[in-house]
Amino acid sequence: MHPDARRARGPLAHLDLVLARQLRDRPAAQVRVPGSGGPDQPSLSTPAPLLEAFEVLHEAEGLPSYLLPFELERIYAGIGFGPSALYSNFVSSIDGVVTLGEGTSAGSVISGKYPADRFLMALLRACADAVLLGAGTLRATPGHLWTPAHVFPQHAEGFAGLRRSLGRNPEPRLVVITARGEIDASHVAIQHGALIFTTRRGAEACRPLVPASCEVVVTGEGGREGEEVDLTAMIHELRNRKLGVLLTEGGPHLIGELIDRGLLDEAFLTVSPVVAGRADERRLGMVEGVELLPKRGVWSRLLSARRHGDYLFLRYGLRA
Repeated sequence: MHPDARRARGPLAHLDLVLARQLRDRPAAQVRVPGSGGPDQPSLSTPAPLLEAFEVLHEAEGLPSYLLPFELERIYAGIGFGPSALYSNFVSSIDGVVTLGEGTSAGSVISGKYPADRFLMALLRACADAVLLGAGTLRATPGHLWTPAHVFPQHAEGFAGLRRSLGRNPEPRLVVITARGEIDASHVAIQHGALIFTTRRGAEACRPLVPASCEVVVTGEGGREGEEVDLTAMIHELRNRKLGVLLTEGGPHLIGELIDRGLLDEAFLTVSPVVAGRADERRLGMVEGVELLPKRGVWSRLLSARRHGDYLFLRYGLRA
């Protein structure tokens, strides 16, 4: 029998079958229904099942590699970045959907809150000095904190140990980008503190609203319609602040701008085994707002391919 024939097939499996296999294969104290902790965070009422290691399908030679705590190394060995790096992380359906219209927590819906995807999301946050977001992504994810422990609390100590070993601050710095200064000042992540990069007009709009824990930085000029945050200047400013390893979780328009300006070094992409479909409501792909092919497609190098259950975890190095 193939090894996978006895394994539950991810979040699309029938719930009764999943529970039956858990009851058969695991101690009773470890049994829990996946995703029972609400729309964004897993339940901690019972211990989670032990997460199996990712299967390595391809790994390029010479990639940087951090020394991970044992419990992280066991699951995902071989992750690391140079002193300056900007990388993205997205989950996509088989048919290329990464957002679900105006709904919240689209990534959790598309991934089915699959534990391995949440683990990698947390690990990539744990590696970063800062996490970059567009203001739209902030608004679409109420109640979220862009920290490792928020998405995978089971290994919070391991993520904290990794950050200490790398000389990082206890949590990655949140960076929000908004041209017009449209910030939800009541968002819990903003209340915790953030760097807000905006234009002059945007700064006038948001400075009176955000808490003292936030710093507003102007990297865009003028006040006319169509003004943009100078993303190149923003990256330079972050690195001047010793924030060299940067993760962005979108949204798609921010990714498009970063790629268009040649600023994105790597892209992590989880392919979830689900077909999302499209009707009248607009559902976006990973890159929006720029047209690259046929004139200037950004051809990329496959750095890593891993598998966990029916999910693929891809890592690309981008080059123009």
